[in-house]
Amino acid sequence: MVVVDDHSSDRTKEVAEGLGATVIRHEVNRGVGAAIRSGILFVRDAGCDAVVILSGDDQHEPSELPRVLEPIHEGRFDFVQGSRRLPGGRAVGINAFRRVTTFAYALVFRLVTGFPCTDATNGFRAFRLSMIDDPQIRIEQEWLDRYELEPYLLYKAVKTGKRICEVPITIRYHDQGTTKMRPVRDWWLIFRPLVYLALGMKQ
Repeated sequence: MVVVDDHSSDRTKEVAEGLGATVIRHEVNRGVGAAIRSGILFVRDAGCDAVVILSGDDQHEPSELPRVLEPIHEGRFDFVQGSRRLPGGRAVGINAFRRVTTFAYALVFRLVTGFPCTDATNGFRAFRLSMIDDPQIRIEQEWLDRYELEPYLLYKAVKTGKRICEVPITIRYHDQGTTKMRPVRDWWLIFRPLVYLALGMKQ
């Protein structure tokens, strides 16, 4: 078990180590993208072949992990994106704002990249770790430290010709919510990889 502690102010490091986990601790709070990057690089260096990313706030169903990993293990695809909109997928408790914004983002992503995605913001995805060895994919860039990394990975998977598919998954929105996202600023962080990459402003 590996825990990435993004400079939390609680006892995450002590509790995780006490349970036998390996802890990667950031000396400053860097953001969700930086934490995911640290985890990706750790498992890549440990010799793993693939990685799965899913939300840690009980939105996704771990029982659906085989569904996301199967296309990779069978050798058919390099990148698998979860979708709440495909037949068999569900979005339980989604509000009108999220329904509209996630649909709009998928539409923009489709127009910019040409990939017929239905759910580009869904955080449940898997990919071959060999993908990040592609010199055109530079996940170490600091501008990807927060919410930019995941849309960057999907965009780059499309543009570098990786084999991509979507699979239906379940996502649950809880009454109180656990997200730390702020609507305007953080939605811009999700959108800006499309803008920067499409205009050649970033790599």
